[in-house]
Amino acid sequence: MRKAKKLIADIGFGFGVIVLVSPAALVFLWMLSLSLKNELDNTAYPPVFIPDPPILDNFVAVFERNNFLQYAINSIIVSFSATGLAILFGVPAGYGIAKMKATKAAVVILLARITPGLSYLIPLFLLFQWLELTGTLVPIVITHLVITVPIVVWIMMGFFEGLPGELEEAALVDGATIWQAFRHVAMPLARPGITVATILAFIFSWNNFVFAMVLAGRETRTLPVAVNNMLTFEQISWGPLSAAALLVTLPVLVLTLIAQKQIVTGLTQGGVKGG
Repeated sequence: MRKAKKLIADIGFGFGVIVLVSPAALVFLWMLSLSLKNELDNTAYPPVFIPDPPILDNFVAVFERNNFLQYAINSIIVSFSATGLAILFGVPAGYGIAKMKATKAAVVILLARITPGLSYLIPLFLLFQWLELTGTLVPIVITHLVITVPIVVWIMMGFFEGLPGELEEAALVDGATIWQAFRHVAMPLARPGITVATILAFIFSWNNFVFAMVLAGRETRTLPVAVNNMLTFEQISWGPLSAAALLVTLPVLVLTLIAQKQIVTGLTQGGVKGG
């Protein structure tokens, strides 16, 4: 009887996973199919699902129509800078909020996390325009901190709240300062959380479209903007558009697949310990 219940539970779990994952998987596979077909096959009815033969012309078109390599370099600079600064400021902030039990500050961080980025766009655009920084990478990095810092702080709060306080108290009794206790005791124990926060901050920064679209210049656009540049007034070229989207998604997809174990472990530990 117990085995039958376990089998039913496993089947139900597997079915639920299929229901949740299949839409995203089908969209990705359809996008891959579009990128490997010519425009005649992409607009054919009934639809042609399997390219015969597959072509790479759409990927070539992406590099011909855009300064794609420059956009990739811009995305790397912006994402690494925004992630690095978020870790630099967000980890100590999460530690301070967790240890001081500053619930009001935590609510502010939560509000910043759930507030749409568009809410910050207009005042930041006016500010950077006044400072004559629009068209450079500086405002893009700064605006991405609006996304990355709350993510890092919120994740790290959960980890630091779950750390045993006796270890830090012992370090303080032995003569360590609060900064030394944070650096040598708390941070090593919270390494899984820092890993998760770094990965998620990088992914959100890499995928951001709105800030770069508005604040960047012709030479400082990021990769998500390159996808938008594949749209023309005459027609939608589904093949090059899908190829560009795949190229933009590929680094994040590879990173997620490589670090999926760390992400799941880190989020689970933070969720359980931090409440």
